[in-house]
Amino acid sequence: MGLMKMAILFLAMAAFGLTEAVDISQLRLLAAKNNMTCVLVFGDSSVDPGNNNRLDTTNKGNFPPYGKDFINGRPSGRFTNGRLATDFIAEALGYKKIIRGFLDPHLNKIDMLHGISFASAASGYDDLTANLSSVISLSKQMEYLKHYMIHLRRLVGATKAEELINNAVFVLSMGTNDFLQNYFLEPVRSKQFSVAQYEDFLITSMSSAIKEMHSIGARRVVVVGVPPLGCLPLVLTFRGETKCDEALNKLALSFGTKLRQELTSLKGSLGLKTSFLDIYAIIGTVIQNPKSYGFTEALKGCCGTGTYEYGATCRGLATCSDRTKYVFWDAVHFTESLYGILADEALKTISVDLLN
Repeated sequence: MGLMKMAILFLAMAAFGLTEAVDISQLRLLAAKNNMTCVLVFGDSSVDPGNNNRLDTTNKGNFPPYGKDFINGRPSGRFTNGRLATDFIAEALGYKKIIRGFLDPHLNKIDMLHGISFASAASGYDDLTANLSSVISLSKQMEYLKHYMIHLRRLVGATKAEELINNAVFVLSMGTNDFLQNYFLEPVRSKQFSVAQYEDFLITSMSSAIKEMHSIGARRVVVVGVPPLGCLPLVLTFRGETKCDEALNKLALSFGTKLRQELTSLKGSLGLKTSFLDIYAIIGTVIQNPKSYGFTEALKGCCGTGTYEYGATCRGLATCSDRTKYVFWDAVHFTESLYGILADEALKTISVDLLN
């Protein structure tokens, strides 16, 4: 999806009332005026561009049909048919068309200066979540951030490196796996905590990570909420339901509220510029009114039957004929089209919250 296609999508969304169109040229001027330097990303499969390709884990998306609409139709490790929201954000800000992973062997100087993702599919705020799947925990992602800083100093010197970090946008996008792949599946955390207590445990982990980022030099932070968990096709299949699970959606809404509240608190105590991206509301709106946003299928994935396949179980399967009409790419992850919508909303909140 190039800039022209993004612009058309944004105008269409504005017409249906989800958002006002983002003026990309004005956004770039605003970013330049505020010395915004790069995007640094932490999280799970929602923002992992392929770091898991380098890991000994089954949680990978570096095979067909993943990447069907990516550059040259190449599977990159992104758990979607094309690009992620963070890729679109980087392009709109005038950097590059994609954000590479920190473990990408093709990482170059330009990538290092304009955006890196430390994210790892199947990770979460709880390090146990990542450890269960042999992926990169949030603690390890923070460790990689420090390694990145070392590389950055070597590239541009200590003063310039500090300036780049001070003017970067730090993005955190995770939480889904903590509940669906950890708390509700494994006996450890559910024996230690009630659901509400586990939410608080995750909030504490997020808060600690942001405080550490601040100590390193972060001044602009975006936290992404969790989607309506009860609407994921995989959840519907395993619960034998045809409508979104209300209890799980209430949990997602509650957790999002706590994320927002903690972020507001950190804004005050640390002097950060912060923004919360409420994807629960955005995706919920699309799922309730799919045709208004150009979709015809909102509760099934495009891969295979669309009911349970994701990751390894999606390998080599046939896909729907028109990916642009589906909200979900597989039974868990979204299509490039939906990520385009999320990117536009993110750009809107960034321009209001971080660049004013």
